[in-house]
Amino acid sequence: MGIRSQNNPLAAYLDVFSGTGTDAMRNPSPPSGLTATGGVISDYTSGSDVYRAHIFTSSGELDVTALGTFGNALEYLVVGGGGGGGASQAGGGGAGGLRTNLSGHPLSTNNPGFPVAAGVTYPVTIGSGGVGNNSINSGTNGIPSVLTHPDANLVITALGGGGGGSWRPGNPSSVAGNGGSGGGAGRYNGPTIGGSGSFSGSPANPQPYRQGYPGGQAVPGYSAPYSGGGGGGAGGAGTGVENDQIGTGGLGVQVLIAGPSTHTGVGATGPSSPYGQWFAGGGGAGNNVPGTAGIQAGGGGAPLGFSLAGGGIGHGRTTPEDATSGSSGTGGGGGGGSHPGTSDGGASGGSGIVIVRYKIAEITAVAKATGGAISFYDGKTIHTFTSSGTFTVTDGALNSVDYVAVAGGGGSGIYAGGGAGGYLVSSLTTSTSPGAYTINIGSGGGEAQPYGGVVSPAGSPTTISNPNITTVTASGGGGAASNNVTGGPGGSGGGGGYGSLSGGVGNRETGTTNPAPSQGYPGGAGASGAPNYGGGGGGGAGGAGGTGTPTVGGLGGIGIQMPSVFHDPLSTVGSPGPTATNVSGGTSGKFWVAGGGGGGTYQGGSGAAGGGSGGPYAGGGDGKPGTSNTKGDDGTQNTGGGAGATGFNSDYAGGASGGSGIVLIAYPS
Repeated sequence: MGIRSQNNPLAAYLDVFSGTGTDAMRNPSPPSGLTATGGVISDYTSGSDVYRAHIFTSSGELDVTALGTFGNALEYLVVGGGGGGGASQAGGGGAGGLRTNLSGHPLSTNNPGFPVAAGVTYPVTIGSGGVGNNSINSGTNGIPSVLTHPDANLVITALGGGGGGSWRPGNPSSVAGNGGSGGGAGRYNGPTIGGSGSFSGSPANPQPYRQGYPGGQAVPGYSAPYSGGGGGGAGGAGTGVENDQIGTGGLGVQVLIAGPSTHTGVGATGPSSPYGQWFAGGGGAGNNVPGTAGIQAGGGGAPLGFSLAGGGIGHGRTTPEDATSGSSGTGGGGGGGSHPGTSDGGASGGSGIVIVRYKIAEITAVAKATGGAISFYDGKTIHTFTSSGTFTVTDGALNSVDYVAVAGGGGSGIYAGGGAGGYLVSSLTTSTSPGAYTINIGSGGGEAQPYGGVVSPAGSPTTISNPNITTVTASGGGGAASNNVTGGPGGSGGGGGYGSLSGGVGNRETGTTNPAPSQGYPGGAGASGAPNYGGGGGGGAGGAGGTGTPTVGGLGGIGIQMPSVFHDPLSTVGSPGPTATNVSGGTSGKFWVAGGGGGGTYQGGSGAAGGGSGGPYAGGGDGKPGTSNTKGDDGTQNTGGGAGATGFNSDYAGGASGGSGIVLIAYPS
């Protein structure tokens, strides 16, 4: 351990408290900072101070087990889910509200402190993004994110972003929504103003604090430029079309709480240096401006056709691209839709995020690599990427590098569950030399639109690439059948529709029949028919999706537990699994990923669990029965879980989205 201490003092310090065997027999000083578990762990230095951040991209809890010598106060960032974009020359979705008490940050004024106590659990709720509208109404508001405290006056709630308005004069359901940041107004619907952003006080803190800004206005009357207003952002209002030909999403905000650099893999790119860890950009508006190349409004204050701070891009009249969703884990607003007949639907807002940090030591560390959230466990340095970024080796060649790569899970419609994202685990035997390796995290596939006879979108692939290696590619999960069609192929296959139609094939490149060995299993077949037409479950990384019966949907395929090298007991990476077998560090049933989505039914019957019997497990969403048009459960973010099927009765209720992927890289510290 002497060499470890010389080359990486931070790793040596942390290893004292997480080591085993002879290392645990040393006689160290007691830990200096408080001890807690939950989320993805990121340990980093800022000057001579050492911080630990806990990053939550899905709901969970922070469990404080002991206090140290640096006090009991946490610093936090809480961002709500972004609003969905409206349909047809529509407003962009407003960004989720943003709250932080990070020392020295301009927005920390009037946000309360967050003192903690040993033996207390603090629940964390991550708000999902609002749904983009594909008809006559506005997009839906995002869901709030909450950092809960036993003292009700100290509960930190970041509101969801307002939904973007749509082009429907006189329709009260087409008005832009209020929220953390307001949604942009749709083209000449009344009123033409965008939704308002949040600027209010709290019981514990009567002075006002701002969560976000209003959405942009639209031009009144029936005249050009036929565009909605941009959704508001946490750093500025969305622009109206009076000053801009189309409405641009409002600026986001940078909060460097997960690390001092841009290489954490958290948040999104921003407009100024350092360019990472930006959040809550508003969605760009949709428009009907003529032009052969089309014009796409930028999100988060970005130029035309680009996205910043997680804000989605608005749809242009003649461009082939749909509006883009707000980025997961940023609270970005969804892009607004264009003119009817040109794929005019708005896009969904991005899910929110919660990050807390506290000081644990005062030493100087020397890292061997940068990128992602960095933690130290059992003699290993672990880099966790929950969003795309760069893994850069800075301190000579690395040996014995292990990785896990999980792609985005497949989406669902009615009847069948989405397939899990492809799962790869191996060693980078030829890729340990200094240099940059690009990490691309695949997003989950969306829901099937419209109803009937279609296959939901597949998840996107996750890749690790460098000019000197063969690109590592985990294939996106196959989309689920909606109605009476075969499930889509992918890393794991999507479930099949009713009528004994087969599930999609696994071990395939995203959306193709090209082989991609050792990534997952096929989806299950749908039932032969009446009375409830159970759809097949999506395949998982550990087993095939279940076959539907006439009364019950097929179980989602079982997922898989990541190797023990990644089982840091302070971390909650992945989801619970179907076994209680103890693993390294005393954890139990944790660190599972890539479960398939459960199947659903028609007019009664029973939906099935995601990820196997007794679930949901491994991030797979549960399927629903066809009794009340209940939307299936989304796959869990950063697990590659497949989406659960929606139960169908008489009105189409929409499908669900697969969970995004993840990459973990470990090497000796």
